[in-house]
Amino acid sequence: MDVVVTGIGLLTPFGRGERKTFDALVAGRTAIGPITRFDAAGQRSRIAAEVRDLEAGDDLQPLDLRTFDRFQLMAVLAALDAVRDAALPSGALGDRAAVLIGSGIGGIEAIERNHEALTRRGPRRVSPYFIPSAIPNLGASLVAMRLGARGICVSPASACASGAHAIGEALWAIRAGRVDVAVAGGSEAAVTPLGVAGFSAMRALSERNDEPQRASRPFDRGRDGFVIGEGAGVLLLESAEHAARRGARIRGVLAGYGASADAHHITQPDPEASGMARSMAWALEDARVTAADVGYINAHATSTPLGDRLEAKAIREVFGDRPPPVSSTKSAMGHLLGAAGAVEAAITLLALERGVLPPTLNQEDRDPQIDLDVVPNEARPHRARFAISNAFGFGGTNATLLFAAAGARGGNP
Repeated sequence: MDVVVTGIGLLTPFGRGERKTFDALVAGRTAIGPITRFDAAGQRSRIAAEVRDLEAGDDLQPLDLRTFDRFQLMAVLAALDAVRDAALPSGALGDRAAVLIGSGIGGIEAIERNHEALTRRGPRRVSPYFIPSAIPNLGASLVAMRLGARGICVSPASACASGAHAIGEALWAIRAGRVDVAVAGGSEAAVTPLGVAGFSAMRALSERNDEPQRASRPFDRGRDGFVIGEGAGVLLLESAEHAARRGARIRGVLAGYGASADAHHITQPDPEASGMARSMAWALEDARVTAADVGYINAHATSTPLGDRLEAKAIREVFGDRPPPVSSTKSAMGHLLGAAGAVEAAITLLALERGVLPPTLNQEDRDPQIDLDVVPNEARPHRARFAISNAFGFGGTNATLLFAAAGARGGNP
């Protein structure tokens, strides 16, 4: 059974809507700058890719803004945009509609805010909304409530692969006949004092504070860590039959999904990159395409010294001596953690749809151990039939999504 994408919802540091994000990427702009959401003066890393304005319009009420965490609100906004983009009538949602929206961390801002209330003013000052605003599943649950989707409702929490896992598991749910429609993706809002301090303590973040626009540099010899970001991405998935019955516009096909575990270390990837390679190979197998069919890879590549090099090793293992062009859009909008896999899945699909590859910015001196065409610094016109998006996370969790352009499978959607 083919599973098609009929709607895209994006809320990123570039703004709300797919056009704002993809056009900015193609233009080579960056959304990275000094942290403004809190006083970061004492932090090792003082830069981030922030969502400066939720641009909620009439989609959120004042009570929503006061009671729910940012990651939950962004999940709702991206989901509403995906459903609108798909022109899905309200009657199409219900028992046969699923919501799968992952988050790697959940409501960390709500945790920090309520802990401060507890320590400064006592337990009676903790909000009754604290637990609902902190737990990761409420992103998906709020979306289900808003849309009236009463099928499967789950929230993968697999670190930076959460959003990709949500989309992949939605693919399997539709194929299994459990649902006809799935609202799937990821949301994250961890640009907080504790979030930034925690990743900094691990030496995971870039400390190029004086040059924020040049800080995220995947594959470059001068990379020194990732830049934390926030946002949400949601895809509206349908069985091809369901989409055909309602005459939906097909934006692409989610053709394959691979997922694996390194079973190696709590933060470091397997030094042989075997888990990453298996994830990509299994996605190819699932989609019934060969490595030679793939025309673009949106890499996980976060701008960490070890991770980028091992992903390149895995790509070489799977794709051999002539891998397709590879780029990392984290160079422009940072690492959105649990939302990254979903946002980058949407970007991969848009690259197929529009026939242009977003670049990897800040390529000044490519790491000599990374022998890939990384689409350096400038977007490139490029038509491809198939593309993959990688998402890997702490704990050695790996996910790969493989998309086909609309019409790439001949007679199939």
